[in-house]
Amino acid sequence: MINGVIFQFFHWYHEGDLWNEFAEKAAHLNELGITAVWLPPATKCFLGREGRGYDVYDHYDLGEFYQKGTVRTRYGTKQEYLYAIQKAHECNIQVYADVVLNHKMGGDGNENVTVHEVDAENRTRKKGNPFQAEAKTYFCFPGRNGMYSDFVWDYQCFSGIDIVEVNGEEKKGIFKIHNSSGTEWDDSASHQFGNYDYLMGADVEYRNPEVADQVKSWLKWYMDLTKADGIRLDALKHLSSDFLIQLVDFIKNEINEDCFIVGEFWKDKPDKMSAFSEKINHQISLFDVPLHYNFHEASKKYSKYDLRTILKGSFLEDHAHISVSFVENHDTQPLQGLESSVNEWFKPLAYTIILLTEKAYPCVFYADFYGAEYCDRKDGVIQKITLNKVKILPKLLEARKRFAFGEQINYFNHPNCIAWLRKGNDISLACLVIISNGNVDRKTIALGSCFSKSKFVDFLGYRPETVECDENGKGTFMVNPESVSILVMKA
Repeated sequence: MINGVIFQFFHWYHEGDLWNEFAEKAAHLNELGITAVWLPPATKCFLGREGRGYDVYDHYDLGEFYQKGTVRTRYGTKQEYLYAIQKAHECNIQVYADVVLNHKMGGDGNENVTVHEVDAENRTRKKGNPFQAEAKTYFCFPGRNGMYSDFVWDYQCFSGIDIVEVNGEEKKGIFKIHNSSGTEWDDSASHQFGNYDYLMGADVEYRNPEVADQVKSWLKWYMDLTKADGIRLDALKHLSSDFLIQLVDFIKNEINEDCFIVGEFWKDKPDKMSAFSEKINHQISLFDVPLHYNFHEASKKYSKYDLRTILKGSFLEDHAHISVSFVENHDTQPLQGLESSVNEWFKPLAYTIILLTEKAYPCVFYADFYGAEYCDRKDGVIQKITLNKVKILPKLLEARKRFAFGEQINYFNHPNCIAWLRKGNDISLACLVIISNGNVDRKTIALGSCFSKSKFVDFLGYRPETVECDENGKGTFMVNPESVSILVMKA
């Protein structure tokens, strides 16, 4: 898709009827140049209307059955969800559905299981001997009563759990469940903390072939019903990579060979991301976590950050064709577990980078576009957070749609002021992007004789002057301190 842009249409604390809100705003997003929307998980949650979609209870309940105290989910009903997707398609926007396959929560009954506790810092280290306990590993979904699937989940379907009962007393920790798949964690998960198979809730056991088949069957049902165009896979560090390879093959062969798949593999080290991508045969795209952390660091260091290194170590740098670039998301926003917010002053610069860079596939975050206010508790204190709109985002999206074409030439030769040229093509004139993170406010660049006597103006309106290149295409281009200019050619 030419100059495609993803819009993450939610943030962690979003309140209200999200599906209806998206349906109302879809046409405007299309006008802005949004080509795909990432919607949050639509499945019924353990926390009912309070659940964000990641505390999965019943994958088959999209807001249709009375379960966990509600029919609708936090975001709306099944009918509203399907209408939102229909509206997206009417507006030429693809839909990427958030799919959480690592765990389930809120089981319908207890089972007697054999478990052993493990050290949270090294899950391969056992704490004591195996013991008998009661665990909420029985899922029969009585509110759905067998509609769509009569598959019942029991302890054979799960590898671990975080709460058990012993002699009527609750015990919390990380407990490896002993079942027909064995007494050790799945070795094909990440080896962080020794083994990172376990994340939360009742951890799904993909070494059980019945579980693998059930999840594939559900996903086909889901994609056939919703007509979603792509999938965002959650928590890939914790998922069996052996199963992931099977799943992607199933999606491409049995559901939709053109299905776009992007995964969350949260590592800030590019070598770790590259190794994981290689392990799964580079079959899916990954969110560029290292680039996000580059933005986070740059925003804290101001002019002490060397802008020439802003793309260094990013997934975009070496794997552009399977990289999705982002500035913020629901996990990085303030008060969340992976909080690593990009300071407000740097967000326009960061979005300029991902929206105007030649090979980037950018993702815009809801709270950065619309703003957000919310409260939550941290360190025992209720905090109120206000996230302001990145006011320049609509203009940056317009710039991507109109000018971000053609070969890119970088002028990354000053630690506080970098630039790049997009040479344009048959449908667009060239544009020159300049970014400053300090007091440097100008850059002299020789663009070449093909730009002889060319005139440039700042599309963003931050700089008033017209820059005219000399007969050799050399010009001095201006940018405000800690700002950005997008200089476009005057026809």
